[in-house]
Amino acid sequence: MNTSLSTSIGSLDFSAALYESVDRLAAEFGDRYARDTIERMVASSYEQLAEGARVPTYLPLMTERFARDRLRALAKLEGHHADGLPTVLFLCVHNAGRSQMALGFLQAMAGDRVMGWSGGSEPGPSVNPAAVQAMAERGIDIAREYPKPWTDEIVRAADVVVTMGCGDECPYAPGARYVDWPLEDPAGQGVEAVRPIAAEIEQRVRDLLVELDVRPAPLA
Repeated sequence: MNTSLSTSIGSLDFSAALYESVDRLAAEFGDRYARDTIERMVASSYEQLAEGARVPTYLPLMTERFARDRLRALAKLEGHHADGLPTVLFLCVHNAGRSQMALGFLQAMAGDRVMGWSGGSEPGPSVNPAAVQAMAERGIDIAREYPKPWTDEIVRAADVVVTMGCGDECPYAPGARYVDWPLEDPAGQGVEAVRPIAAEIEQRVRDLLVELDVRPAPLA
């Protein structure tokens, strides 16, 4: 058994929860990857999230979700999964505001017709509460989301990479279509200032879906 999953922060021991995550991911991806590979992905995902985690209690859940996204990307890259869905990656600096709102709109308007991911060059400790409120006003819940870094397999698996202020830090993957959205950074701003940013992101996501030949679903 991979001892790298025997880990804790302070008095919280996450080993059992992480092994349970491996069990679930092995049931989902076991026909494509050996358990050792899945364990390494979970351990790596945990390490990347643990350093900046503000609420460690949720780390096992966030780790499993992050590892699942990475395994899906890896499966696409290696030809183990070819559902034909377009894949969009939203990148900003902290993955706490703009890219989280964009992903929220994408998922709400496209559902399972598009695969969406997000990441940041310097992931923040939590999602911007003003962004959470602005999205809730549009009927979209991003309160359970979490800032995370981008990873090599997710960048290379994306068909469209949308950048939002990460500049030279944004990664480049040959073959992907790159689009830059010059949006105001909502960091440190109240919900009144974030609402128009969210509205612009909504329209840009809507236009992107049309370009991908995906009809946007109406929002509540």
